[in-house]
Amino acid sequence: MLDFPRWKTIGISIILLLGILFSIPSFVPEKTFNSLPSIAQTKVNLGLDLAGGSHLLLEADIADLRKTQLANMEKTVRAAMRGERGPDDDIGIGELRVASNQISFLVRDQTQLDEARDRLFNETQGAGLTGQRDWNINIVDVTRIVLTPTNAGQTQAIAHAMDTARDIIDRRVNALGTREPTIIRQGNDRIVVQVPGLQDPAALKELIGKTARLEFRMVDANADPNEAAAGRVPVGSEIVPYAEGEGNGAAFEVLRRQVMISGEQLIDAKQSYDPQSNQPVVSIRFDSGGSNTFAKVTAQSVGKRFAMVLDGKVLSAPSINEPILGGSAQISGSFSVASANALAISLRSGALPVKMAVVEERTVTPELGADSIRKGAIAGIIATISVLTLMLVVYGRFGVYACIGLVFNVFLIIAIMAAFNATLTLPGIAGFVLTIGAAVDANVLINERIREELARGRKVFQAVELGYSEASRAIFDANVTNVIAASLMFWFGSGPIKGFAVVLTIGIVTSVFTAVTVTRMFVAHWLRTKRPTSINI
Repeated sequence: MLDFPRWKTIGISIILLLGILFSIPSFVPEKTFNSLPSIAQTKVNLGLDLAGGSHLLLEADIADLRKTQLANMEKTVRAAMRGERGPDDDIGIGELRVASNQISFLVRDQTQLDEARDRLFNETQGAGLTGQRDWNINIVDVTRIVLTPTNAGQTQAIAHAMDTARDIIDRRVNALGTREPTIIRQGNDRIVVQVPGLQDPAALKELIGKTARLEFRMVDANADPNEAAAGRVPVGSEIVPYAEGEGNGAAFEVLRRQVMISGEQLIDAKQSYDPQSNQPVVSIRFDSGGSNTFAKVTAQSVGKRFAMVLDGKVLSAPSINEPILGGSAQISGSFSVASANALAISLRSGALPVKMAVVEERTVTPELGADSIRKGAIAGIIATISVLTLMLVVYGRFGVYACIGLVFNVFLIIAIMAAFNATLTLPGIAGFVLTIGAAVDANVLINERIREELARGRKVFQAVELGYSEASRAIFDANVTNVIAASLMFWFGSGPIKGFAVVLTIGIVTSVFTAVTVTRMFVAHWLRTKRPTSINI
């Protein structure tokens, strides 16, 4: 016990000093925090219930998802009918019809009907191991194949789309510079978004709600404008309206249904400026496959027009004056710097697989958050003072060491949370207060064990040594069970439950360190210096 190595004393002292230094930024005002060096700009973030912010409940448009599902299957059918061994392996089909939640097409050569069905059979196999299919394949009128989605396929598509939407929303929200948003699924078709500290919920709603489905499609040069105005367009084409403020007076364009290249092949998008007009634009860059496709199509279509379509609205429809090589392009329109940057974020994060509508919005004001902090702080102060008073009265000098360890414990918890950029919520404050009791509990076990050893007639040094060593096993066992419980809460919980589990876990680790190691260092130094023959504990 007396042989407490100098290197260990120095190491523990450095840890405690770092804990104090890294916890200080969490207590300073925002203006002071921003003036600190970048290495010191780490602090504990406050959750929605403490700092205020926005709460949104989003609901998926299932009808839009089914429309997307049909469009994807249409592409799959076209690809399946193209042979892998070249044009000689193609299966000739008539125009695909997409209507009434089904896809149908005519197989021109009846002898190829079974081959066409077999190819589709492989493409529509469900992802699970139950043998369920995503699509039903039926033959109607001898040569027409009809595909309809199965219930299992639609359920799986909804689940996959909602998981993807949650991940994309998370990337978009974090790209705004916010910290620790809570984004979780609720039910089959809803997502809860909570962003603490965000002062502009309208911008958040606009960013989240933007589907950002980017497509490049050819303009149908054969379409008659008068016929199109009456709603009659050539087979394989459709009318697509211009976005608000675009088109230079034109209301729509007639575009080919087939997508030349889509936003899924983007690898980067960022806000920049047009070198000629100096207006904000969005510069985009495609992957290798998209670059090759873009170059090939534009080389074959010099003199023709193509349209950039965002979320079903035409942004612009320029002419192709020369092949566009290099895989880069720019999207121009009536953009401000903020809207161009928001579009770039949406494109970088990927297109939402389904449209999301805000069905509930709540705003927590900072005043309510301040009230929660005040009440939580009062509870914490009362609990801390009560515990400290009890330890001082009951254990004297050893109670003083326990109180000092408890103060260091608070600094270490805050420092570790700041280092991990963690968020403190109201349940987190509850976990914080709980760790104070856990820290003192360890010292109670140690001190009571020392008392027992002294009552058995042990010498002071031997009693203290046995008190720490024997109590440490019980402390370790007790805290392992707490960590297991906290881990389960973190794994299966969400939002505030996770916040409580994080604070509790950090507090358990730091409380064991301060209650056992730090107080032992103080006791060892006192015993080595004073060498008392008796102690009052």
